[in-house]
Amino acid sequence: MPQSPNIPTLDDVARAAGVSTATVSRCLNEKEKVSQKTLAHVMQAINDLGYTPNFNARAMAAKRTHTIGAIIPTMENAIFAKGLQAFQETLRESGYNLLVSSSVYQPELEAEQVRALVARGADGLLLIGFERDHATYEFLERRGIPTMLAWTSIPESVHASVGFDNCAAMRRLADRVLSMGHTKLAVISGFIKGNDRAAGRVRGIKESLSAHGLDPDSLPIIETHYEIEGGADAFEELMQTEHRPTVVMCGNDVLAAGAINRAKQLGLHVPDDISITGFDDIELASILHPPLTTVHVPHRQMGQIAAKELIDMVEKRSSGVMRKLDVRIEMRASLKSLEAE
Repeated sequence: MPQSPNIPTLDDVARAAGVSTATVSRCLNEKEKVSQKTLAHVMQAINDLGYTPNFNARAMAAKRTHTIGAIIPTMENAIFAKGLQAFQETLRESGYNLLVSSSVYQPELEAEQVRALVARGADGLLLIGFERDHATYEFLERRGIPTMLAWTSIPESVHASVGFDNCAAMRRLADRVLSMGHTKLAVISGFIKGNDRAAGRVRGIKESLSAHGLDPDSLPIIETHYEIEGGADAFEELMQTEHRPTVVMCGNDVLAAGAINRAKQLGLHVPDDISITGFDDIELASILHPPLTTVHVPHRQMGQIAAKELIDMVEKRSSGVMRKLDVRIEMRASLKSLEAE
C-alpha cells in the first residue's frame, strides 16, 4: 500500500540530505559504515522531516522485528524493576526494542500474553520462572520463538535460563537464622501455587529445619499477595498465634517491609521483640528501620545476561544456555542473635 503524500518517505530524506537512499538506509541500520559527518547530515534531515522507518517493511525484509517480549508477574513493586531495566538497556545496545506485559501471577493470563506477543511479531520472549502449562512451551517451540527464563535456576530443566536456586538461597538464610539460636520460625510467603520461586524459598526453610533436627511440618506459613499490606496483615495474624515465633522469614522484601511496619503499629520492637528477614535486597531493604537482613539477588547482572543470551538465541548464535548466578546473605539489624539469651 503506498504511503500517504503527507508522510515523508526514504526518498524524501535522501533528497533533503543530498545522498542516495542506500546511504540513508545505512545511516538507519549500519551506522558504523558511514562517516560521522554524513550520519549527522542525514539524521538532521530525518528530524526535520519527521521521518520514521516503515517498520513492517523492515521486518519483512529482515524476517525479524527486533522486538523482544517480556512477561513479568507484577509491576506494582520494585521486585523486577532493576533486572528489567538492565534487560532493556542491553537489548537497546543491540538495536532491540522491548514490549512488557504483567501477568499479575495468573498463569492463564500469562498464556494469553505469550500468544499476543508472538502475534505481534516478538523475536524472543523473557519469562519469569519455570512453572507454567506445558502447552505454552509447546506453542513456543512450534512457533520457533527463542525463550529465556529468569529469576530461577533448576538444573534438571531443558529450558534456557539465567537465575539462581531459590531453595538453596533461602536455605542458606534459614541456616544462618537457626545458627543464631532461633528455633521458633514462621513464614510469610507469596502464593505458592504456580510460583516455583515462592515454593522453592519455603522448601529451603523446611530443608534447613530438617537438617537442624526440627519438625518442618510444624512451620507456620501464611500465603498472601506480594504487597506491603499483605505482609502486614500476615504478620499480625502470626503474632496472634499461641506459639509466637521469634523470627518471621518473608518471601521477599516487600512482605518484610509490611511486617516491620505492622510490628511497630503493634508496639513491637524489631529485632528485640521479633526478628524479620526478607529476600531480594531491593533498595527498600537498606532504608527500612531497622535495615533488613535479606538475600541479595544480582538483579542487574541477571537482566544483562538474559538479554545477551536471548539475542544470541534469536540471531542463532546459540541454542540456549543455563546460567546459575550466586547470591549472598546481607546481614542487617532486623535479625537478632538469641545465643546469649
